[in-house]
Amino acid sequence: MKIAARVCFAFIAVSLLLPAQERGNLSADQSLILTLERAWNVAEEHKDVRALNQLLSSTLAYTDYDGSFMNKTQFLASVKTAGLDADQITNETANVQVYGASAIVTGIYHERGVRKAKAISRRGRFTDTWVKENGSWMCVASQSTLISHRPD
Repeated sequence: MKIAARVCFAFIAVSLLLPAQERGNLSADQSLILTLERAWNVAEEHKDVRALNQLLSSTLAYTDYDGSFMNKTQFLASVKTAGLDADQITNETANVQVYGASAIVTGIYHERGVRKAKAISRRGRFTDTWVKENGSWMCVASQSTLISHRPD
């Protein structure tokens, strides 16, 4: 429960950090989806699969930077047992386009952490597809590709 509360607080805090101009240029759905993207990063940093479960559709199709493919159950299990202890996962850029009840987010992420007692840093491009299901935005597909990589 403590982690879920921290993630909820992080949602609110991060949304307040958006520059006023950026918030003013975005629709309510665009702002919400970008906040959900940031919440995903925070939840993954903390290995909070309960929070991730609320963001991801039951039909999630996830393609990781290494080409591996996972459904929602597999992705949540990988987050919980991942050999990477992420210190920080951030989106350096993110652009969201809404098409009715669907949205596409493209951007660049940066992930830092420790794997097998070695510091790692990864940057990659990502594409996430969100769909409004029963009034809530859920991610239905995610794909990432490395831009640069420091060996694990």
